[in-house]
Amino acid sequence: MTKKLYIKWDEFHNHAKELCEKIKQSGEYNKIVAISRGGLIPAGILAYELDIRNSQAINISSYDEDKQRADEDIEIFGNVGEVDEKTLIVDDLSDTGKTFRILRKIYPQAKYVAVYAKEKGRSVVDIYARSMPDEWIVFPWD
Repeated sequence: MTKKLYIKWDEFHNHAKELCEKIKQSGEYNKIVAISRGGLIPAGILAYELDIRNSQAINISSYDEDKQRADEDIEIFGNVGEVDEKTLIVDDLSDTGKTFRILRKIYPQAKYVAVYAKEKGRSVVDIYARSMPDEWIVFPWD
């Protein structure tokens, strides 16, 4: 994956709002758990757009720079309390789906959402706004 795709702030914000519309059509939610770091900004947008004040964060990283970590090297930090079917777990991108697969084992009832999903990551995300090519995505905050 040497080719890079750059996302601009206004594009990202519009795509996050598209995600909100899809979420609204799928049901009602009362809690958001952001996957830090990539999910922090989209979770903030979703919290405002969906009027959800109960927001938490969990820290899980499957990358070191641009290399994926082995499953046994992944650490999870954060106590997000009770997670149920009215909880949204949010990330910016479902790339390979690894992060969502790991978290689904811990929080199986939650609804998993991402602004973007690549082909390998689509099967583990419940709702996403846009499909992305298998290129390195550069977000506006990168």
